[in-house]
Amino acid sequence: MIKVENFTKEYREGINKKRSFIIEDINLNIQDSSITALLGPNGSGKTTIIKALCGIHNPSKGKIFFTDKEANSYNTLDNPDLIMENIGYVPEISSLPPDIKVKDFLSYVASIHNIQNSVKEIERVIKECDLSQVLNKKIKSLSKGYKQRLSFAQAIIHNPQNLILDEPISGLDPIQIVEMRNLIKKLSTDKAILISTHILQEVISLTSKVYILNKGKLITSGSQEEIKNQVGAKDFETAFIQLISEN
Repeated sequence: MIKVENFTKEYREGINKKRSFIIEDINLNIQDSSITALLGPNGSGKTTIIKALCGIHNPSKGKIFFTDKEANSYNTLDNPDLIMENIGYVPEISSLPPDIKVKDFLSYVASIHNIQNSVKEIERVIKECDLSQVLNKKIKSLSKGYKQRLSFAQAIIHNPQNLILDEPISGLDPIQIVEMRNLIKKLSTDKAILISTHILQEVISLTSKVYILNKGKLITSGSQEEIKNQVGAKDFETAFIQLISEN
């Protein structure tokens, strides 16, 4: 479970240090064994939230919870161990080391997480992410699809309860997209998954709940059917476009 209460990110600009808000007063609730979407156009604030959840930067105010534990009232960076234990993160653009073999990289990631039975866990992610054919290849020689599989493997090797995916199908071909969707669905059986995206088809295909952001504000949330009914639209795509144009 991931719970975000009253999340705000602000900065000050100009001579008078006037306050401006990137994200203001956002509340999220990502349940276990579910796939939730953070949907919005570019610049809506999705990445700002994702980075705070992963401890990359601090919210200006608000609370973040992983399961029943509070990360910190204001500063997630004060709790790196809590974040590392509870969060797996797949970035939009991976920064995998190019000159290391896949099997050696997985061993390295397992050592970072101090996994006791690392052989067993490495075998698990190799199977789940279908990496057996490329274990002895250097990462730089992998296709885009295999690099994405490896990015998933490093995110789940410590079996975190929560998984954050930032544009997980960006740049993949149609076959790879289907493979990633199937992997995400399989992982959602025992994890809370948050997908940040601006691609409507991924939301329609994968998610049970959607939070729609625009210009740093939470416009609405609910199931696709609930959001569609809120605006009286014929389908979810039409509802999304209408909401963004009105807000």
